[in-house]
This record gives sequence, structure tokens and C-alpha cells, in this order.
Amino acid sequence: MSRIQSVFASLKSQNKKALIPYITAGDPHPDQTVPLMHAMVAAGADMIELGVPFSDPMADGPVIQRASERALVHKMGLRKVLGMVKTFRETNQQTPIILMGYANPIEAMGAAEFVTLAQASGVDGVLTVDYPPEECDTFNQTLAAAEIDSIFLLSPTTEPSRTELIVKQATGFLYYVSLKGVTGAANLDITEVKKRVAEIRQQTSLPIGVGFGVKDAATAREVAAIADAVVVGSRMVLAIEQSDAANLQSNVQALVKELRTAIDSV
Repeated sequence: MSRIQSVFASLKSQNKKALIPYITAGDPHPDQTVPLMHAMVAAGADMIELGVPFSDPMADGPVIQRASERALVHKMGLRKVLGMVKTFRETNQQTPIILMGYANPIEAMGAAEFVTLAQASGVDGVLTVDYPPEECDTFNQTLAAAEIDSIFLLSPTTEPSRTELIVKQATGFLYYVSLKGVTGAANLDITEVKKRVAEIRQQTSLPIGVGFGVKDAATAREVAAIADAVVVGSRMVLAIEQSDAANLQSNVQALVKELRTAIDSV
């Protein structure tokens, strides 16, 4: 059982849902990423989704695009991100880390080398936005051999036949994109999300996380009522953007605690 699977099993036994905050590695500065990761765990994060900065994203909205731009100014790349995970693991062996990014940096490094380094660093899951399930059998097998979960996105427009293909490839959990468009683009329709999550559950026993539209504690509470995990990205990154060095950690922790309280109230 992977760390991700273990956390979901533990939470389920407690009738709790997972909180998975997202931050972009290197934003606002590389020196602050690992301390922010520890701060989020201390405030109640169950897992961390760590974004790999990329210059040409497809799924990221303006807030996360700006975070990538800030990180890239500091020459952040995939190797440095993996180094951050390794540093985090020096004092935290429990909290799952999921890398979220795009195929280009992985292909540039070489998929086999990436998986080797990811395993050595302590990465638990990989979500690659633009690796279609039809084309990543070999990559998934390499991840599986390294005991790293392969996380896939499902969207409101994913057809049942394609969902079936994706759930066969996925491990760890499924990430349902709660709205059409990029991260942070609109307010989600919780009724529609509930319907789609129920349909996905008919095709898989994997836990289902919901993200892309969770902007506040009230929405997090609604999502927690129907999903196994609440993923919060743009709102977390906005808190970082609106902070300075003096209040960065405290602002991020306050937001995580607020979300944690809301999720636990379900």
C-alpha cells in the first residue's frame, strides 16, 4: 500500500476527508517552498500537491501561471523540485507528495531517469496533465515498479468510455476537475459535481478528489460532503501572492486551518 493509499484508508476509518493543498515549487522563492510544505502539514494538510513550474501550461489559470513565472525567475526546474521533496523527506516521512506538471520537463529529463529520481526523492504520486492514457502505458508501468501512484484528471466532459480507460490506468486516487476551463476559472456547480462523482464511483473503487473550483471554506465543505478529497490550488497560491515574507507562513497556515475546519465539519 502506497503512502497515498494508506492516508486515504486511515481517513476513511475515521470518517474524514483528505485536504490536499497545492503550491507551485519555488513560489515566491525556492528557499520558502519546503518551510511552506511543513507549515501546511502542521496546519492540517493530509497530502501536498507540488506544482512543477512550466512556461506553457494548459490547465493552469492566471493565478498559478503567475506563480510559475515567479518561480521560473529563480531558475526552478524539475531537478530542483525533486531536491525540495528530498529535503522535505528528511523530517517528514508520512505526508504524501504529489507532483503536478506537464510532459515536457519529464521528456527532457527522460522518463526513466525522472522516475528513478522521483523514487529516490520520496515522491508518492505523479499527475502529468498532458500525458493521455492512450500513450502512457510504459510510463505508468515504470511508475508502478517504483511504487509511485499515477494520478489522472477527469473532467465534466469526459465520456464514460474514456473514464473506463482512465480508471484502468490510475492508481492512488482520481482527480475530478469540477468545472470546464482552467484552474480558478469559475464557481463550481455542486449539484453537477455530485452527479458526476456518483457516475465515476460506478466505474471505480479508487478515492475521488475534487479541485479546480474550491475558492473558500464553504465550497470546501460542500465538496467534502461528496468527495474523498478536496484539492485547493488557486486559492492557496493567491494567499502566497498576497503575502510578504513576514506573514507568508502564517497566512498560508490560517487558510489551511480554515479549510481543515470546514472539511471536518461535514
